[in-house]
Amino acid sequence: MSTDATDAKRRHDPGTRGFASDNYAGAHPEVLAALALANGGHQPAYGADQYTAHLQQTVRSHFGSRAEAYPVFNGTGANVISLQALTDRWGAVICADSAHIHVDECGAPERVGGLKLLTVPTDDGKLTPELIDREAYGWDDEHRAMPQVVSITQSTELGTVYTVEEIRAICDHAHERGMRVHLDGARIANAAAALDRPMRAFTNAAGVDVVSLGGTKNGMLFGEAVVVLDPGAVRAMKHLRKLSMQLASKMRFISAQWDALLSGDLWLRNARHSNAMARRLAEGVKDVDGVEILQPVQANAVFARLPNEVSERLQKRYRFYFWDEAAGDVRWMCSFDTTPEDVDGFVAALREEMGR
Repeated sequence: MSTDATDAKRRHDPGTRGFASDNYAGAHPEVLAALALANGGHQPAYGADQYTAHLQQTVRSHFGSRAEAYPVFNGTGANVISLQALTDRWGAVICADSAHIHVDECGAPERVGGLKLLTVPTDDGKLTPELIDREAYGWDDEHRAMPQVVSITQSTELGTVYTVEEIRAICDHAHERGMRVHLDGARIANAAAALDRPMRAFTNAAGVDVVSLGGTKNGMLFGEAVVVLDPGAVRAMKHLRKLSMQLASKMRFISAQWDALLSGDLWLRNARHSNAMARRLAEGVKDVDGVEILQPVQANAVFARLPNEVSERLQKRYRFYFWDEAAGDVRWMCSFDTTPEDVDGFVAALREEMGR
């Protein structure tokens, strides 16, 4: 096909760049190549294929010999299924008030999962044993939803990262009180890159029971996974996945992507790069008069405060989101395909708009 014909079929300008979300990026070429390889011939449906079988071995190399992986379509589905599996009908989940399950999932954990969220305010998106205890009580009170799970996010919605010791302290504290621990790992690779530790160090080795494993934000086309680290902590995960409409008939196309990401170091390369671009961005704007960096830049997010009129003008040149428009807070996300030139161009545009 000629270049002109290809351009005529394209629905967007491939030169468009932005900092709105790591979901805006396309799929990594190695992931697309893996999909093409998986596309030939016939394979059994609903996870009985060779790619999904091999994924179990790959996941265990990262999360220990007891880990069980359940590929799903998306992150909300992974979170809902994980929390359903860990709670009774009268159960509740303690989480930060900024958690994705509370703020960004349209009430799915409560409406679809049939559980209660107990939120705790945090300054940096991170829970502590002391913060957990604000809601960890009343197990024998029939008038109150029973706290059964602590859900943490790594890296958090504010771009901060739990240390291994912090997660271990949370898990020990929760388990002592008869609760399980779920980790929303939509950006778990970015956390591992930031800590320079393997994912197992702050998941199964630290006491986490179930992980929502995120791949879309790190170079996959679609698909996430529920990873059960303690099989004794959950019930009927296969049935919950089907009941929640997250069972893919052609599951090989999710599993093949995971294989491309996790079998080698692609997951880590992508995360290290996006983290590095976020640090470059923060470094580039930190001395701009009128711009304030709000959170430590530990993963691939930069949270900043600047005049709204500047943000509104800048948004016409680069896409990004307000985090708290009333306060002038914005979020800038970097992706596996963000380039130094993207960052430097954005910083230059910001300086220009601030100077107008």
